[in-house]
Amino acid sequence: MKYIPSPWAIIIFLAFVIAVFVISYYFAKRTRSSEGYFVAGGNIHWSVNGIAFAGDYLSAASFLGICGLIAVAGYDGFLYSIGYLAGWMVALFVVAEPLKRMGKFTFADALDSKFNSKGIRLIAAISTLIVSMFYLIPQMVGAGSLVTPLLGLPHWAGVLMVGTI
Repeated sequence: MKYIPSPWAIIIFLAFVIAVFVISYYFAKRTRSSEGYFVAGGNIHWSVNGIAFAGDYLSAASFLGICGLIAVAGYDGFLYSIGYLAGWMVALFVVAEPLKRMGKFTFADALDSKFNSKGIRLIAAISTLIVSMFYLIPQMVGAGSLVTPLLGLPHWAGVLMVGTI
């Protein structure tokens, strides 16, 4: 299928990319420490932080995936969504709260402070990269599928462009 790119679509896409770069650059200049990077220097109200945590955990992809699972699997899919909610509570109370009390920002930092092992940091880094790859690959394929009709580029070029950006 041949797509004809819209000039407005290209302008809006480029404006969005430039806006994200400008915002990222602005806030990166204001960050002076790991506390400033991870928790905005402690200047965010707990309710806003809770909404950000919920938005991170309950992303649109997760929501749509659970809706699709319920549509396909019925009641079993609904039970899966209950487990997903329970997992969020575990992440919130069993992981996030103890990390906050320890004054650490990542799970790897907490394990390192407890066991003082370089191996733990290495394994945490490797597992983070592996998990990130499994999240990144479908998102780049989806972005390539979106860029194809939007900008009129082939799928591979859309994936390459989004990955580069």
